[in-house]
Amino acid sequence: MDDLTGAERLATRSRAVTLFALALLTLLAWTWLLQGAGMGTGAMPMDGMAEPAIAWDADRFLLIASMWWVMMIAMMLPSAAPLILLYGRVHRHSGDEPPTAPFLAGYLAVWLAFALLAAAFQGLLEQHGIVLAATMALPSGWLSAGFLIAAGLYQLTSLKDACLASCRTPADFLTRHYHPGRWGAWRMGLIHGAYCVGCCWLLMALLFVGGVMNLVWIAALTLLVAAEKLLPGGPWIARISGVLFILWGAATLFA
Repeated sequence: MDDLTGAERLATRSRAVTLFALALLTLLAWTWLLQGAGMGTGAMPMDGMAEPAIAWDADRFLLIASMWWVMMIAMMLPSAAPLILLYGRVHRHSGDEPPTAPFLAGYLAVWLAFALLAAAFQGLLEQHGIVLAATMALPSGWLSAGFLIAAGLYQLTSLKDACLASCRTPADFLTRHYHPGRWGAWRMGLIHGAYCVGCCWLLMALLFVGGVMNLVWIAALTLLVAAEKLLPGGPWIARISGVLFILWGAATLFA
């Protein structure tokens, strides 16, 4: 009985440490975003004046990529926490030390790859004047309408449904993709991260509609992602939001 009680205490302590680490990482990411993500305030263009050009050198690319990566951590980690915690719980009950750190590292590595692609995409859009460098937002209504309609249509696709279903069922994901050991944990983190990117990549593109560093817009999309993945009616939330995005885009297009 004493051994069992000790094992239970160790499991509880390990779960608390994992939960604390996830919460701390999310808090640090949001704190960095609130402080400007290293972007500085910058000078906003005045009415009637051309926006000052910003050179895209290696330093700016890395800065923008780090901004996207930390933003993805802040937005996505809360909804990934249930799977990470369940993974740790399964290992603790089997008597093994839970390799949650490699799992998390694999998950974040996928979002790092996404951040690098997003930074390259943003740089391309800025260089062609499609996105304003000062606000990191689309300058025209028809471009915003296109992004909204595209995101709305994707919300209604079977690929969105499949990726969302995997994100919503941690136990089923572990059953289908379980691999032992630390490398297995890393691989599972990569797979889960890929499903999350497949679920949310066009929602993240909507950041260009409200402004990539618009904290209200970031928080709204974070809540939508969490609602899709964690609430009982998540699939219907995704579909309803898709219809609303399409209607919003159409209204913007014809306004």
